[in-house]
Amino acid sequence: MGKAQVSRAVLITGCSTGIGRATAERLAKRGHRVYATARRLEAVEDLKAAGCETLRLDVTDEASMVEAVEAVVAAEGAVGALVNNAGYSQGGAVESLDIDAVRRQFETNVFGAIRLVQLCLPGMRDQGWGRIVNVSSMGGRFTLPGGGAYHASKHALEAFSDALRWEVAGFGVGVSIVEPGIVLTDFPNAHAEAVDSHTDGGPYEAFNTAVRTRVDSAYTGPLAKLGTGPEKIARVIERAVTSSRPKTRYRVGVDARSILLVRRSLPDRVFDTFLRSQYPRPSA
Repeated sequence: MGKAQVSRAVLITGCSTGIGRATAERLAKRGHRVYATARRLEAVEDLKAAGCETLRLDVTDEASMVEAVEAVVAAEGAVGALVNNAGYSQGGAVESLDIDAVRRQFETNVFGAIRLVQLCLPGMRDQGWGRIVNVSSMGGRFTLPGGGAYHASKHALEAFSDALRWEVAGFGVGVSIVEPGIVLTDFPNAHAEAVDSHTDGGPYEAFNTAVRTRVDSAYTGPLAKLGTGPEKIARVIERAVTSSRPKTRYRVGVDARSILLVRRSLPDRVFDTFLRSQYPRPSA
């Protein structure tokens, strides 16, 4: 009896908008078997017309994650490639953040990704092939004031990915991290809503307002010219999924490459001095 065919079906989280949607559309158009998912199934139903299968998948819900992975395994034999894309940002000074909101940030950006990896790896190991692509950010390699929770979640995703890459390589499973810079999606609107939720006249009000302004200007001002559309990120994710020897990291965008280069070259105190020119420093 011949060896069972290797599944290369791609399971993608967070496909209702932005990077996830662009990736699902691109991979399906290029002949890949794609399972596009979102918390609300109706948000991705139109992707069926693009050639995708659609599933409900909430990365904060254990039963939802198990059900989605089992559906792919039943149809394909295994999840061949997992793209952990679901995630969001919140901003604001650490003291002003609601701790339950921080927990939700980590449930979505980190714990959901880890759990999906755990659920998909048995099938990948059994067939001797798999790809895991974790969508991080240039913000997973450096930190800006007012982004403590978001940056911490992306740093955690990077650390988890680095450990995982070594642990699963011997099973034929490749792990890649995608680090976009400014991505021209609805990111700033969601970020602004999160900042507004704790801009309440307290000691960090001026600072939190400045954080919101800085993020808005990055997406609408001169820096936006360096921004990258989700379609370009989708092309990079496709390379990570299909390459026989995928890179460990894909930095996408001129801003991501240049900012990370500058940050690595600056001592912390020098970087802090630079930040004083960009943000009002909270003080008594």
